[in-house]
Amino acid sequence: MDTRSELREFIFSNFLMARNNIELQDSDSLYDKGIIDSTGVLELVDFVEEKYNIKFADEELTPENLDSINNICGYLERKRA
Repeated sequence: MDTRSELREFIFSNFLMARNNIELQDSDSLYDKGIIDSTGVLELVDFVEEKYNIKFADEELTPENLDSINNICGYLERKRA
C-alpha cells in the first residue's frame, strides 16, 4: 500500500467526520473540512511518527505539513531526503 492510501485509510478509520465525507481529495484541508481538530492533529502526528519512523520537530507541526494528504506526503518526502 502506498503512503497516500495508508494515510487515507488511517483518516477514514479514525475520524468520524471523514467517514461522512467520501469526496475527500488529497489536496483538501482536513481542518477546513471538519475532519480533524487539534486533538486529531495529535493523533495524526502519532500515527505518522510511528508508521514512518520519523519525529516531528515542534516547528514542523504546521498546516503546511499536516493539513492535507498532499501536505503530509510532501513533508515525508522532505524528511526522508
